[in-house]
Amino acid sequence: MSTVIKPEIISEFKTHEKDTGSSEVQIALLTARINHLTEHLRTHRKDFHSRRGLLQMASRRRKLLDYLKRTNLPKYTEILQKLSLRR
Repeated sequence: MSTVIKPEIISEFKTHEKDTGSSEVQIALLTARINHLTEHLRTHRKDFHSRRGLLQMASRRRKLLDYLKRTNLPKYTEILQKLSLRR
């Protein structure tokens, strides 16, 4: 993921001025990386090392979403709509 996009994502999803690691920011950054890697794997079908990384990122995002759902349900539904995730 290019460094130009990362500050934009952080500024959009941060909860306070110095926020860079909240669940919302982490989910948004992982979603961007997952989308980028999915496009890579469409052209490089046999890149199994990247596929493993993609599965790990998807699992980490799922765990963060479950945590957010447990702790802050309105924020969970809001982030699902912003990122247009299925759940």
